[in-house]
Amino acid sequence: MHLDHVSFAAGPDGLAGTTAELGRLLGATFLDGGAHPRFGTRNMILPLRNQQYLEVVEVLDHPASDKAAFGQVVRERSNAGGGWMAWCVSVDDMTEVERRIGRHAVPGNRRRPDGFNLQWRQIGTSSMRADPQLPYVTAWDIDPSEHPSQMAESEIELVALDIAGSPQRLSDWLGEPAVDALETIDVNWTAPHGLPGIMAATFRTPTGDVRI
Repeated sequence: MHLDHVSFAAGPDGLAGTTAELGRLLGATFLDGGAHPRFGTRNMILPLRNQQYLEVVEVLDHPASDKAAFGQVVRERSNAGGGWMAWCVSVDDMTEVERRIGRHAVPGNRRRPDGFNLQWRQIGTSSMRADPQLPYVTAWDIDPSEHPSQMAESEIELVALDIAGSPQRLSDWLGEPAVDALETIDVNWTAPHGLPGIMAATFRTPTGDVRI
């Protein structure tokens, strides 16, 4: 398992305003990622080092956003003011994850502005919606060169996460490899005061560390 990306829901200023503010803090420019037709959402991407990326997501006025768990999560988080929403781990083989969770992964896709159709399978968004400390899981069906982290060169690195929750809860759900996927960054697990989930993320930039 590999920590693939972290997701931030757009706030009252919408996708453009939210990414502009995050870009100002990080000294970087987000790239248009395109729409998720199966989920009723769209995103903008900030490539990071270590085959990782930051996405900012906005819900669309589309029937899919009312049906898909991912669209529901984005809508709920944006309606609450926006902010950190989820983290995602990637795997090469989804079989063991499907066995542990007890259901099959669902297909996802996103067509980039350049026309390339990103495809993957994902699982765990319903569990993540109920317990935001848990990640959802993706298996990419693309060449690694097309991964969102490769959209542009990046000097920004995700170095730390503050998560309200418990590594034991994570291990019980996905197994020890899910905890190991976080070992490349510093994780501060705290007791939840309210909803569990990502409370803050720290990025190393050319001008210093930025905590959001």
